[in-house]
Amino acid sequence: MKKINYQQADFNKVLQKLFDRPSYPQEIEAGVREILDNVKQHGNDALVEYAEKFDKVKLTAKKFLVSDDEIKAASGMLTNSSKKTIKAALKNVMDFSKLRIPKPWSYSPRPGVIVGERFEPMQRVGVYIPGGTAPLVSTVIHTAGIAKAAGISEIVAITPPDSNGNVHPAVLYAMKQAGVTEIYRLGGVYGIAALAYGTSTINKVDKIVGPGNQYVTAAKKMVYGDVAIDMVAGPSEIMVIADETSNPQFIAADMLSQAEHGSGCEQAVLLSTDAAMIDKVATALKQRKLKLSRVETINKVIENGIFLIEVKNLKQAAKIASKYAPEHLEIMCKQAGNIAKKVKSAGAIFIGQWTPEPVGDFCAGPSHVLPTAGSAKFFSGLTVEGFFRRMSILNYQKSALKRELPDILEFARMEGLDAHGNSAAARFEE
Repeated sequence: MKKINYQQADFNKVLQKLFDRPSYPQEIEAGVREILDNVKQHGNDALVEYAEKFDKVKLTAKKFLVSDDEIKAASGMLTNSSKKTIKAALKNVMDFSKLRIPKPWSYSPRPGVIVGERFEPMQRVGVYIPGGTAPLVSTVIHTAGIAKAAGISEIVAITPPDSNGNVHPAVLYAMKQAGVTEIYRLGGVYGIAALAYGTSTINKVDKIVGPGNQYVTAAKKMVYGDVAIDMVAGPSEIMVIADETSNPQFIAADMLSQAEHGSGCEQAVLLSTDAAMIDKVATALKQRKLKLSRVETINKVIENGIFLIEVKNLKQAAKIASKYAPEHLEIMCKQAGNIAKKVKSAGAIFIGQWTPEPVGDFCAGPSHVLPTAGSAKFFSGLTVEGFFRRMSILNYQKSALKRELPDILEFARMEGLDAHGNSAAARFEE
């Protein structure tokens, strides 16, 4: 846990180290590339090898696909309360997404010319659902659920199995509810490779979405171009803007919610105009962590990833937040809505003390798949638009083409592309 004060001589230098956080260490790329290339070359044989090596499970190509019987059995293992929760969250996320589905449009800017756009959903997309230390049921909803809202006909999910080759029943149930059409017990880099390149039994996808550890993130970045991806994201992070009116217990609880994710590389940052608030939050963090089940994981983050920063004023806080570009930004100060308008970069903004980050993780509506490691400056969170192909529409009448022919010919002359010019001029040859 580090305390930083705006009056420190090296304040900006210390902040810069905070801003310069990578999505993953570059040195892992060589190992990731080796796995990707092996799967691309050897297909299912490589997947069998890596499933045993990394997930400690012996599979055959026929066992990659989760069967309908397994999915049906998973439903019987869940309580009615769990099923109700999954369905309610799925409805919220899909309702939000349906409001954002792009519509075709066109207009006539000049006589004889019609231009516009058309949108068609992708045919086949892959969603990565992390396994590891927690079954991320909500991630199914916030990826596959949005793809379902977009009208994707083939939604392919991959997720790491346990050592017995099983997938958590709540994850399977959520996948079924979210419209997943194929489920493969494959994880990590080798799973990403299967989606990106395909094998003799797994067809490649058009796009891969969903969060993962640093190896999954590196793999997604490296297969970009063979497939589309949603973004390059790193470990989870949260930033809180607070003043003297904020509740230190709320702040500490919310910071710990991200610290428990599991990698130990997560970050939780407080920006406060009140020095006393920083001390109160530090005390609350130490007290509240003792009541949590994942305290060992949290301790790693408290040691290296907790930053308590005293700022001069809320204007400075908004400026720092914009530069840090947090995955999750909570604003718990006076006039929180006005401060939110001053922030230029963030994955998601949670306004007011009654909007804790987990409402976004679970049930609010917008996807919790968000940019991290400062990438919110150029990436946005996953939305339904990301599952559509956009096509420009151009429709010229003869009179319009004749009117604009001189400009076409002039561009062709300037660029030395006479065939381009001839393409238009040929239509008016005698």
